[in-house]
Amino acid sequence: MSKFIIAKFGGTSVADFDAMSRCADIILADDNIRVVVVSASSGVTNLLVDITKTTDVTSRHDAFAGIERITLNVLNRLQQPQVVAEPIELLLAELRAMIENGGAVYSSAHKDLIQSFGERLSSVLFAQVLVERGAASLCFDIRRVMRTDSRFGKAEPQLAMIAELAQVHLTPLLADYRVVTQGFIGADDFEQTTTLGRGGSDYSAALLAEAIQAATVQIWTDVVGIFTTDPRLTSDARCIREISFDEAAEMATFGAKVLHPATLLPAMRQNIAVFVGSSREPAAGGTWIAKTVQERPPYRAIALRKSQTLITVKSPAMLHAAGFLTRVFDTLSRHQISVDLVTTSEISVALTLDEGGMTSAFSNSVEPALDELKTFCEVTVEQGLSLVAVIGNHLHSSKGVAGALFHALERINMRLICHGASKHNLCFLIQDQDGPAVVKQLHQSLFSS
Repeated sequence: MSKFIIAKFGGTSVADFDAMSRCADIILADDNIRVVVVSASSGVTNLLVDITKTTDVTSRHDAFAGIERITLNVLNRLQQPQVVAEPIELLLAELRAMIENGGAVYSSAHKDLIQSFGERLSSVLFAQVLVERGAASLCFDIRRVMRTDSRFGKAEPQLAMIAELAQVHLTPLLADYRVVTQGFIGADDFEQTTTLGRGGSDYSAALLAEAIQAATVQIWTDVVGIFTTDPRLTSDARCIREISFDEAAEMATFGAKVLHPATLLPAMRQNIAVFVGSSREPAAGGTWIAKTVQERPPYRAIALRKSQTLITVKSPAMLHAAGFLTRVFDTLSRHQISVDLVTTSEISVALTLDEGGMTSAFSNSVEPALDELKTFCEVTVEQGLSLVAVIGNHLHSSKGVAGALFHALERINMRLICHGASKHNLCFLIQDQDGPAVVKQLHQSLFSS
């Protein structure tokens, strides 16, 4: 394993020139930071998505104007803007041409290409910020290394190819340069631009760390580490100074917004430490995520994920019959529907789907599956639910866990409970409107008593 550090900066961390300058301070303070992965400047990705969603040319141009304004505001603050003016103008011209010649509806491939412009613009600007601070820095097109399949919108990284290409194109640069590159985007075997899905910049950084065998991945964002719960839900939330890979993975999976759920997979495979901190307050410390931690308390954090759907399938034929569950999950699998929680009784199965994670594709993918399920069982659908996950250690075997939970929530109707399947979480469903109050009450009971 090398001593190199990969530092990833999110959209708010590279929102404008002043934000980029703060990030430059962090990088220049540690010579081991050799790869810098950046998101699009805050607001740019949303505008790019707006372009791909609307068929109105005027609306597309309005979104482009917003992107151009954010970009030029940074460019004009540079000491030597003329150095990168041409590549920035070429990128903006390419994007403008795609808007003017895109037709009524963009293909999936064109949508990914359009959404790549945010990171491509911010990386050019940020590399120049470092150069003007005296660093030997260059902007590197990550599509030369980040090889994926052709599933546009949520491309799957090709790990072996990424590692091979990184050793050829990226690693040789690190002895002499701080390389600034793009998160979120990649390219398939046909050199078509792909994206890893929203939040994929964290994942990109972790994949690159795995490929070059880095020592650490730093995730710099707008919060001081990972908290015991969302600080917006309770003022009692506090920063977690260390957390295990397993616990952090549960938090990311069940709704914590600080990390993309896939980020930890490459780090876990190669035992690469992950640090999460605030680019606005780097001196405030942050959260270290590692395989081994000094303390493993019963309760580590509480996560809340809204917009959950509960599907209950029921059939008397299920009683003492083999194969019913196989038929249910085979149906869901063929429609590419991912299930989170599952509970069963003698004649019914209840399972949850993350509607929020599916966005507008939810009804398009789920409805055909439900229609097929209805051909052999009774189907009930409930929406407007929230999933609460208590994250910790040995929850499946610790005495008093369920008692503490039920006592704290004695006046709340829990629609579904999942306990015992994992030693790191206890999950339950409640009504969306009860979510914030439940988390606040539960946090007070488990962490403040």
